[in-house]
Amino acid sequence: MAVPQNKVTRSRRNQRRAHDALTAANPNECSNCGELKRPHHVCASCGHYDDREIVAVVEDVDLDDEDAA
Repeated sequence: MAVPQNKVTRSRRNQRRAHDALTAANPNECSNCGELKRPHHVCASCGHYDDREIVAVVEDVDLDDEDAA
């Protein structure tokens, strides 16, 4: 059975976990619409990347029960 030879103190245990913290996001401002977006990704609100429209964004779509039938 695996049993530790010596006790690991709270200080040494926490030093080992010092690099496990999560880093905060780094959002950039979209050059087209000004919304915050992830760096090197297409803007979710306008579909632009590097001053070009990559994805055509559709306006609000109403999905009523009457129109679906």
